[in-house]
Parts: sequence; C-alpha cells; structure tokens
Amino acid sequence: MKIKDLPKFTRPREKIKFKGPQSLSDFELLQALIGSGNKQADVTKIAKEVKNLLQKYGVDITYSQLEKINGLGAARIAELLAAFELSKRYLIEPDQPLINSAEDIVDQLKEIRDKKQEYLVCLSLDGANRLIAKRIITIGTLNANLIHPREVFADAITDRAAGIIVAHNHPSETLRPSENDIKVTKKLQQAGEILGITLLDHIIITKNKYLSFAEEGLMK
Repeated sequence: MKIKDLPKFTRPREKIKFKGPQSLSDFELLQALIGSGNKQADVTKIAKEVKNLLQKYGVDITYSQLEKINGLGAARIAELLAAFELSKRYLIEPDQPLINSAEDIVDQLKEIRDKKQEYLVCLSLDGANRLIAKRIITIGTLNANLIHPREVFADAITDRAAGIIVAHNHPSETLRPSENDIKVTKKLQQAGEILGITLLDHIIITKNKYLSFAEEGLMK
C-alpha cells in the first residue's frame, strides 16, 4: 500500500508529529526520511531497498550503493547519508571521549609521560572530534627520515577518521620542538591534505608539561 492510500493519522510524518519518532518502526522512519517516491518507484519500495542495505552494511552505506536504488535521487541520497552520519557522530558509546582541547589530548597520553624512549602516538578522530582509536606508531628517537606517513595514516584510513592528532614524549623534559619534530609535522600535514584526513595537532609531552603545536601557531 502506498503512503497516500493510508489514513492520514497513520502516515509516518504525521505519526512523528502526534506520537513521536519512537512510535515508528525502522521501515516507517525510512519512509519519513525519504518523504515521497516518484514515477520510477514509490516511497514504500525505496524504503524497503534502503532497509535491506542497512541490514547488510549498517550506517556505513555508501553513496554508490544508494545510487543503485531505482527512484532514489541525489538529493534524497544526500539527506539519508547526512542522517546516518549524524547518528554515527552523536549516538556513540560514552567510552569514546570528545577531544576538544590540548588538555583532552594530554589526558589520553598518561602512559607515555614517564617513558625513557620517545613514543610516537596517533589518535584518530571522527567528524565530531570523538576519539576513535589511539595507537603507538613508533618507539625510539623521532626522525623525519624514518617515519613514513603511511605508518601514521594507514589505520586512520581504516577508521574512516576525519582527523588525527600525533603526540610524542620528550624524556629529556624539554618542551622545545626539535628540527625533526617540525619536519615530521610538516610531512604529516602534507600527507593529510592529500588523503583528506586533517592533522589537527602535534603534542609534545613531558612528566608535568606539554606543548601543543596548534596552540603555539606551529601548524602553518
């Protein structure tokens, strides 16, 4: 049955107005998002096909997958993908912290403060600045000639990260960036621009202090 054939009070958008979105089934929610069909396919048929994709891929559906659904145009695809992306960004488990400041980053680096060797750590973040993952990339003296961007960005690409933050400790207790620190930062910035994953900051941390490249204006 087409939506226009349903009694008005049982149509998805009307139900949202009078009963709230929680009263709708998954299928009805998709109908509400899609709105209406067209000459190629009615909204019921389109919603069924989108639901099948959701059941198979979750909210990681791609544009190209939706594009194959008959009757689903560019505007509706964009609206659906925007809704799915918002759900990923805000309906997230509480153990994924927001990273909104250098202090938030430093809170994630406690285990490398006292290390006797330099540890290079990469934090990958989603588009809402929530931490996706934290990984040790290398152990040893930070050397621009030895660190390749693929080592830093490989997992971030798999994470579908929107941005990354790199950090390393200075066992010497000095916060002054070395020439290699600056070279590594520029190298990663350039790689990030090509990959579409922004290098948001580079943190140098010691036992009691830290330096943020972003705060110091060193991310130019």
